Amino acid sequence: MEILYGVHPVEEALRAGRRRFDHVVVARERQDARLEKLVSECRQAGVRVRQESREQLTQFAGTAAHQGVVAVVRPQEFLAIEDLFQAPATVDGFRPARLILALDGVEDPQNLGALLRVADGAGVDGIVLTERRSAPLSPVAVKASAGAAEHLRIARVVNLVRALEDLKKQNLWIIGLDERGATDYDQFDFTGDCVLVLGREGAGLHDLVRKTCDHLLRIPMAGGVSSLNVSAAGAVVLYEAFRQRRAAAEPRPGASVKAAAASKALKQKGLGS
Repeated sequence: MEILYGVHPVEEALRAGRRRFDHVVVARERQDARLEKLVSECRQAGVRVRQESREQLTQFAGTAAHQGVVAVVRPQEFLAIEDLFQAPATVDGFRPARLILALDGVEDPQNLGALLRVADGAGVDGIVLTERRSAPLSPVAVKASAGAAEHLRIARVVNLVRALEDLKKQNLWIIGLDERGATDYDQFDFTGDCVLVLGREGAGLHDLVRKTCDHLLRIPMAGGVSSLNVSAAGAVVLYEAFRQRRAAAEPRPGASVKAAAASKALKQKGLGS
């Protein structure tokens, strides 16, 4: 079993419905509407709730940052890389262009959580994490993601280069973010099928990962520092991708919804092939 702590992570795990809950412990000292709402949601879902002292919760969580809520849950199940080959279909059966985020050895759980939160907000279809030399999806990372980790499709792979090659075979462009890149990030067309690869804190992409990328993009910097923190850089580029994709999805004046969807699908096929 694993520990989740914090109001957002526990709320989102309940809503996502992917984890099996054993029980939830709340601090008897905390009494407010938000906690009462969470306790009510737990009981509606058939999850046992009990009260303990705040000090006891700190022992359970291993930190005082639990916000008066600790849940004991089953570990999250990861996907295989094959599960990310297709984007989830929309209600009408249309499959939009795929956007995947791959992390090449991000080791700080706070950075991992921040990136997962941004990825969820920017409409990323899946996340690729490596099994070794990267931050685990720990309670710290889940809390930093504000519970977004519970809603994302996450695959763990042994070899990132092999996983990227597999995604290439599925007609996705592999786009690395690197300060030595030749193209500014806002000059690239993100409306097709693509994988954005972010590297390690400080060291960036591994050499083999960099060589596997089809394109290397950079974020221009006006000051004396040459690059952004990986979670900040990821936010900048993912939201540029989100902006482009949202604009491309808006039907042109006078065009039918079907025609717009067909035109968009054709463009995506051409870009990714």
